[in-house]
Amino acid sequence: MSPRRSESRDRMILSAAALLREYGASATSIDRVLAHSGAPRGSVYHHFPGGRTQLIDEAVALTGDFIAGLIDAAMQADDPVDAVDAFFLLWRDRLVESGFRAGCPIVAVAVETNDDAPQLARSAAAVFARWQEALAALFLRHGLTEERSRRLSAFIIAAVEGAVIMCRAEQSTAPIEAAAAEIHDLLLHALRDRPGVEPGARP
Repeated sequence: MSPRRSESRDRMILSAAALLREYGASATSIDRVLAHSGAPRGSVYHHFPGGRTQLIDEAVALTGDFIAGLIDAAMQADDPVDAVDAFFLLWRDRLVESGFRAGCPIVAVAVETNDDAPQLARSAAAVFARWQEALAALFLRHGLTEERSRRLSAFIIAAVEGAVIMCRAEQSTAPIEAAAAEIHDLLLHALRDRPGVEPGARP
């Protein structure tokens, strides 16, 4: 594959991810991706023989990898509470910078009916599972039980995604700030109560 063709392909995937964030899956058409990316029409089925479904699937994978990389980097933090705070702040900043237009591409795919492309829902589920596994590994590393780590990671992902949706509807950062504050306190208590920590000790 020539560099030019590779760049065209990458532009289309990035454009599909951007359009998913703002407009949802049903509105992310091939024509819209071409207009957004500036890629030549003839390149669509050369790079994506599976058509629109393949393009959206790869955009979901790209976004999933990006966020998973951020979580993996946060796993190196000495303080897991700070790491989760930063995760919420990332989403808050993305909302503000986009004027509350940019949501999560994974949610955009997951909430829409895709009877003609059920693999999209499976891809979204796999991304959510990957994010949860990364967060659970962070909590395990800091002494929480496996069960508590799994529950907390699922709750945090659900809280972030729900808060992002509410922020877009309300045109306000209040929902994600409230969710972040509550989870901050929840994690402090969970880490104080972990096995081997003396009562009253700081996490």
